Amino acid sequence: MSNIVVPQLGESVVEARVARWLKKEGDRVETGEPVVELETEKIDLEVGADHGGVLTSIKRLEGEDVKVGDLLAVVDGGAKAAPAAAAASAPQPAKAPAGGDEPKATPTARRVAKDLDVNLGAVQGTGPAGRVTKNDVQKAAGPTPGAIGPTSGSTIGPTSVRRTGPTSDRTEQRVRMSKRRATIARRLVEAQRTAAMLTTFNEVDMTEVMGLRARRKEAFKKQFGVNLGLTSFFVKASIGALRAFPQLNAEIQGDEIVYKHYYDVGVAVGAEGGLVVPVLRDADRMAFGDIEVTVRDFAKRAGDGTLTLDDLKGGTFTITNGGVFGSLMSTPILNPPQVAILGLHKIEDRAVARNGQVAIRPMMYVAVSYDHRIVDGREAVQFLVKIKEFIEDPGHLLLES
Repeated sequence: MSNIVVPQLGESVVEARVARWLKKEGDRVETGEPVVELETEKIDLEVGADHGGVLTSIKRLEGEDVKVGDLLAVVDGGAKAAPAAAAASAPQPAKAPAGGDEPKATPTARRVAKDLDVNLGAVQGTGPAGRVTKNDVQKAAGPTPGAIGPTSGSTIGPTSVRRTGPTSDRTEQRVRMSKRRATIARRLVEAQRTAAMLTTFNEVDMTEVMGLRARRKEAFKKQFGVNLGLTSFFVKASIGALRAFPQLNAEIQGDEIVYKHYYDVGVAVGAEGGLVVPVLRDADRMAFGDIEVTVRDFAKRAGDGTLTLDDLKGGTFTITNGGVFGSLMSTPILNPPQVAILGLHKIEDRAVARNGQVAIRPMMYVAVSYDHRIVDGREAVQFLVKIKEFIEDPGHLLLES
């Protein structure tokens, strides 16, 4: 007999939700074969059997919240698989699509397929080992005009309520929060309650960086296979500023300040169910091309639902870019236990004074939110000024890096 339990889920992640059983009681399972999908605040993951045998008992139903170490199911190595007739009458936590073996797909892809009523068996997977990803399902579904959310038939999905009144289209939806969305909500409130958070702003003239990108874009793409974006510039500028002001690359533990003498920079990217923050490890040792390639890979895997817990754990400082969504100015919220976060925004042509003359320049507002418990306003302002100096003189930035 062997138990399938909730595994360690990564740094600071202690809870998960049973998203979907891939096997039913009485099924034969092989060593390492995925048996159940779990949804966590950061990623979805499959849990396999440590030993082969028959799945004799499922202890947790789909939709239940579980903690690390909780018993999910029992596998008996000496038992025989249930006959087809008995298996058909047994409780079936999950249904395989008709017409053969269940297709390989990410948990996110399965949810989207259910929402869009797409048969996963008919979708060609482009993920690792031919796995079906969210993007594959969306392409297979085609345009869905008028779609407003998941269908009401989902096990953990929304409930639609029709209200009587002067019109017939006044409806409401009740949708259970995903683990990720619930955790985002909790951590944002927690960050505001536990930290003395303040924000300071500045503006950056992007003329030199944009000129450099225009001159080098073809050669850069030929060498690295990706476009030269803004992310690498701001990652390098942030590292230079963090070196000058190490308080912003620290954290509070009890009554002690822990200064980090390494630079693991988190880059916020959009994903199904909310933003995630994969981390560039030792970003100070990465070249511009390495940063751009890695960030593009993060974005793709965030969309596919194939980021791992190792991609997301840790981080000493975070960069978030609301400008990609059109934000002109915002106040980024800290990503605990980090004590600072840099917010980037939309580049917009504005009239500015240069050498006593009015000039039209591509300008960006930047913001840094910081924990005033260990970062003074003077240091935060100077940190942002340092970033401004690096971006407005990328030659200085290249020398520093």
